[in-house]
Amino acid sequence: MDKDMLGRLLSEKGTVLVEFYATWCPHCRKMMPVVEDVKASLEGKVPVYQFDIDKEPDLSDELKVEVVPTFMVFKDGEMVWKTSGEIDGNMLYSKAEENM
Repeated sequence: MDKDMLGRLLSEKGTVLVEFYATWCPHCRKMMPVVEDVKASLEGKVPVYQFDIDKEPDLSDELKVEVVPTFMVFKDGEMVWKTSGEIDGNMLYSKAEENM
């Protein structure tokens, strides 16, 4: 794992939205356009990081990702929200925005 990435997530000031996904996951594929829309809506306000659990297994283990897709919101380096599975784009956007 890129230990620097975990360090950046935990030290970044402000709000960060994180998605863990897998290319083989049908729910993740279904969420891709939703996440892209949310990412575009948050551009310039909230960074959005996306991690493939197969490419970043240590990071997903460290953050206790057990199901994909998993979404997390960090504020000033602290996880303030986490959910797994398909989620409405408006809810995803709202969770990031309310922590800005």
